[in-house]
Amino acid sequence: LEENIGGAKDIFNAVIKRNPALVYQLPCFWNVQLSDHTRSEQCYTEVSDLKVIHWNSPKKLRVKNKHVEFFRNLYLTFLEYDGNLLRRELFGCANLPSLSSGQFQQALEELDEDDPCYDFRRQSLIRHRVHLFFLQYEFPAMTDAADVTLVAQLSMDRLQMLEAICKHWIGPISLALYMSDAEAQQFLRYAQASEVLRSRRNIAYHIVYKEGQFYPVNFLRNIALKNAQTPYVFLTDIDFLPMYGLYDYLRTTILQLELPHRKAALIVPAFETLHYRLTFPKSKAELLSMLDMGSLYTFRYHVWPQGHAPTDYAKWRTATVPYRVEWQPHFEPYVVVRHDCPLYDQRFVGFGWNKVSHVMELDAQEYEFLVLPNAFIIHMPHAPSFDISKFRLSSSYRDCLETLREEFHQDLSRKYGAAALKYLTAERSL
Repeated sequence: LEENIGGAKDIFNAVIKRNPALVYQLPCFWNVQLSDHTRSEQCYTEVSDLKVIHWNSPKKLRVKNKHVEFFRNLYLTFLEYDGNLLRRELFGCANLPSLSSGQFQQALEELDEDDPCYDFRRQSLIRHRVHLFFLQYEFPAMTDAADVTLVAQLSMDRLQMLEAICKHWIGPISLALYMSDAEAQQFLRYAQASEVLRSRRNIAYHIVYKEGQFYPVNFLRNIALKNAQTPYVFLTDIDFLPMYGLYDYLRTTILQLELPHRKAALIVPAFETLHYRLTFPKSKAELLSMLDMGSLYTFRYHVWPQGHAPTDYAKWRTATVPYRVEWQPHFEPYVVVRHDCPLYDQRFVGFGWNKVSHVMELDAQEYEFLVLPNAFIIHMPHAPSFDISKFRLSSSYRDCLETLREEFHQDLSRKYGAAALKYLTAERSL
């Protein structure tokens, strides 16, 4: 029966027809089917309070029913609903969030509504609706000990990057997408229409439904990270294109460096272009040539050099083997680490300190930072995000980020003891 579900239905129908007493008949308004072979009109013309309209097939939108336009509009309106309006407690369902209802309520009550940073703190407590593995995903039958998943997060305005990344990265991908219910349906149609995305079964899409006024960047990263299915993860951002062949290079390097037996974070050097159309370099030599000609730059060298300066790009130019670098304040490289690495700190929402805090915790856990000599990623240009605009325009936003940063330092000291004092000392010495 499991192999032929259509045949199973025929058997069930035959048994029911012979033994009608086995079935309790519900009124028709509990299952109005809009097919060409039902008498649904007799039901919905007599009953105003329909309970269930049966949309088990896209073909229901194209049936030969004189009222199909009404039902089509009803269906499309439902798809545009904000699912947060339909949320309620269900009996027998375990809470997915880490906080129980009692703990969650207590955390809410402890918030001070007069706190200038109330909105930031409230955002980190939101229990988002999450739809894991939104589209078909083929879980690996056997896991390669050196396999690595590209992990990233995005919103609707970065959707155009997906196809390009797929052409640069053939390995598994885990993505958290921050979308409204309506945007999730748009994404579904986009993915189904894309030949590139349709051909891939190793991309896990996890929808996190929008709620709150800030972009929950680290919550999204944690969703994508926790649902990666490989021993290693490449923690990157959606607006970076990996060099061609990076997936295979990383797998080889993981084995060569014996990463399963050491705690290390492999740094993939980051570059950027200001050109929307770029002839992507096929090798390190081509990249260095473009760097010298001014068509590429080291990432954020002109606005935030301290974020990637510790990578030591001057040394990277001639390096042929991985080299170690030390943590420095504000360091936020893109790294390959074991899947069991620390999660991102979810107090940081919107723009600022979301990656810096994570790299700081990697260092606190004594990860060694190794720069890969023959790997690179390139940031593609795009319009500024809404959150970075708020950061630039709002002094209260920046003040709250500073407050959250100080609290993170305190928590780090409590967690790792005297070893974590160096981070506070290094920050104050700048």
